[in-house]
Amino acid sequence: MHWMEFGLTGVAAVAGGAVNALAGGGTLITFPTLTAVGVPAVAANITNTVALCPGYLGATFAQMKDLKGQNRRLRFLLPVSVLGGIAGGILLLHTGEHTFRTLVPFLILLAAGLLVIQDPVRKWLMRRSGHAEASPLHESWASFPVFIAAIYGGYFGAGLSVIVLAVLGLVIEDTMTRLNGLKQAIAFSTNIATAIFFLFSGRIVWSVVFVMAVGSLIGGALGGRLAGKISAVALRRVVVLIGVVVAGIYLLH
Repeated sequence: MHWMEFGLTGVAAVAGGAVNALAGGGTLITFPTLTAVGVPAVAANITNTVALCPGYLGATFAQMKDLKGQNRRLRFLLPVSVLGGIAGGILLLHTGEHTFRTLVPFLILLAAGLLVIQDPVRKWLMRRSGHAEASPLHESWASFPVFIAAIYGGYFGAGLSVIVLAVLGLVIEDTMTRLNGLKQAIAFSTNIATAIFFLFSGRIVWSVVFVMAVGSLIGGALGGRLAGKISAVALRRVVVLIGVVVAGIYLLH
């Protein structure tokens, strides 16, 4: 890769890290950039997963206080998220390059759609949390849908947080703050398990990983500083628009 292409991926990682910190959906910026500079689609997805791990780690540590008292939930939800992430990774490695490139625009549109419904899902969950259910489901019922969501997360990943939060809100009665913390832990465990599995795939573009990892850390820090100064809703709309345009480009090609 030319140094300008490394620079482009670094800038995309800064933008993706900031977007993830502010609104979510950074993958819709970083993944298309990797394919644009010539990284094959499957390798780009794998590289992107590994490169964005530092951002997930930082976000999880930032919400550790919201996980207090949730050890029992973590004991049965983290293992299934790890298994789901690895299963998604195995599925990706067994998907041919041509097949994955065919699926990419639809995966991007799915991720964009998940971003669109993120705020309605949050509002619905907040309303629901104010009304106790007469006979709530046992919390362990969340394991299966979390496992399915983690498979998606290991396969592509964008929008995973929206799916997990919706699943948790349906089954578990708790405050939105604590559900957010639990969601972040599940997303991190899914991502890190998939990334570790990918370490042995031979498909990681390591030079790009180092550039993007630094970029995502910088972007995450910038996003944290800009929180409250930039409208998350407006930024999410821009990311959705980018996703739709990128999906359209993929479909045309």
